[in-house]
Amino acid sequence: MPLIIAFDNSYATLPDKFYARVGTTPVRAPKLLALNEELAYNLGLDPDDLRSPDGVTVLSGSAKPKGADLIAQAYAGHQFGGWSPQLGDGRAMMLGEVIDRNGIRQDIQLKGSGRTPFSRGGDGKAWLGPVLREYVISEAMHALGIPTTRALAAVATGEDVMRDTALPGAVLTRVSSSHIRVGTFQYFAARNDTEALEILVKYTIERHYPDAENAFDLFQSVITAQAKLIAKWMGVGFIHGVMNTDNTHVGGITIDYGPCAFMDGYNPAQVYSSIDRNGRYAYDQQPNIIVWNLAQLATSLLPLIDPDEKRAIPLVTDVLNAFETRFSTEWLKVFGAKFGLKDATQKDTPLMREFLSFLAEANADYTNSFRELADDVPVKSLINIAGYADWFKRWTDRIKTVPDAHKTMQAASPVYIPRNHQIEAVIDAAVNGDMSLFQRLHTALNTPFTAIGAYADLTAPPKESETVYQTFCGT
Repeated sequence: MPLIIAFDNSYATLPDKFYARVGTTPVRAPKLLALNEELAYNLGLDPDDLRSPDGVTVLSGSAKPKGADLIAQAYAGHQFGGWSPQLGDGRAMMLGEVIDRNGIRQDIQLKGSGRTPFSRGGDGKAWLGPVLREYVISEAMHALGIPTTRALAAVATGEDVMRDTALPGAVLTRVSSSHIRVGTFQYFAARNDTEALEILVKYTIERHYPDAENAFDLFQSVITAQAKLIAKWMGVGFIHGVMNTDNTHVGGITIDYGPCAFMDGYNPAQVYSSIDRNGRYAYDQQPNIIVWNLAQLATSLLPLIDPDEKRAIPLVTDVLNAFETRFSTEWLKVFGAKFGLKDATQKDTPLMREFLSFLAEANADYTNSFRELADDVPVKSLINIAGYADWFKRWTDRIKTVPDAHKTMQAASPVYIPRNHQIEAVIDAAVNGDMSLFQRLHTALNTPFTAIGAYADLTAPPKESETVYQTFCGT
């Protein structure tokens, strides 16, 4: 019996210029590798139906479920600062939208399902490595409380894809509250299509910011959402790696996990992405880059904010200039919790920054150092750092009067993160047909703030021979 999903599609009702219609691409031997039952339930889907042969066929991109309206979205973007007037979903297609059990509209999209009109000469397919990487990391981000796209399923295609060599193919089923990007607005702005921009603004407001009344309100809402998101990234040592405008979601969620990574040793200038040769998207550059990206959004929205640019530009400039203050406020909330300071003020910032300077000097493990502090023990790797003992006393004195300080810290500083070397081990094993490492790591990451003895080894930083120095895009 064909898979039936209660789709309630809206994006596909927008004018044709917003997307291209696509078809299915049959694969040789689809096999379900992972299924997110909790997410399936929340979407109103039956896990048994998804596991069935018909379900797996749909999740592989080989068949169209009843009610689907298959589309690839159009967008443009700046990639590492270089302008691309047309990008679009070159290896993804939208099955449709559903209303989840919380009343939230969610996109269901297949990533790696084959060519679309936006593929620009590529094959539109994905290999197993990036599919599992995105599955593990996006679900870990969700468990960490960070807004993100989510992974519903991973399916092996039974076919090889060619990159530098032949690699096993796979398809990820991705779920998101939308796939609207800064680059979506840029696409129409670049074509001077004010009518399409007006439609997109109205649609985005209805879907993400229902309290907003116009384009300027929308812009301010996106600014706030991104300030919160980037602060949360910084709090867990996450480095996106490809913060292009086409990878910047206007709803303030993390999207497009390519060469992303979590830091091991703390280095503010840390870069993992093999294509980020100049450190544009380094850990400490992320707050600056989001402002650059948001400036591109502002430029796209100018004609809707005020037909007279002389009036519109000062308005958006003031909002952009206020980002630093908004981000500082969000950073203080995130890091205040990591230091046990529910009542943190700007006066506490030097104390927190001083601890980070010790971490940098020692190249101490970012995650483990904060967790040791949360567990009320001196950080082992900092004991011999000049000034740390004095800092520890001053910090201890500061939190004495703060109720439940260490509980606050433990709820803000994870025990487990998806470390680069662990993900590489998961991928290597999966390529050889062993999904047990994937299941074990994924299970531990579901409860990242709770130490469980059976997973103690997953807290260990990489040995020198295990260290991952570069991460790669899946294309």
